[in-house]
Amino acid sequence: MTENLFSYGTLQTEALQHELFGRRLEGRTDVLVGYLLQMIEIQDQHFVIKSGTAHHRNPQFTGDESDYVEGTALALTDREVDQADAYEPPSYTRVLVKLKSGLTAWVYLDQTQLPK
Repeated sequence: MTENLFSYGTLQTEALQHELFGRRLEGRTDVLVGYLLQMIEIQDQHFVIKSGTAHHRNPQFTGDESDYVEGTALALTDREVDQADAYEPPSYTRVLVKLKSGLTAWVYLDQTQLPK
């Protein structure tokens, strides 16, 4: 089964896709409406070492239709979603969202950025 994952950051890079999944992922440009990118500090030192920085962009829910995050809706197998879960820091939660195109996709949000 194929799942959609909305990436606004590092998972869009072909080199990381090859490293994590062993292949280049298929995807299409899309937009997450009602969110803005905010810089957050990652506390997980393993992820900081792996990514090379403690500061990462993460979508923050605003609910404002004029706010948006551009990215890519990637097609992943169930196994690859599990691999993406293992890659992301422990403070991230995978949340199901509807993109501007109407496509339903998972997105990783820091627990401090979840919609209230």
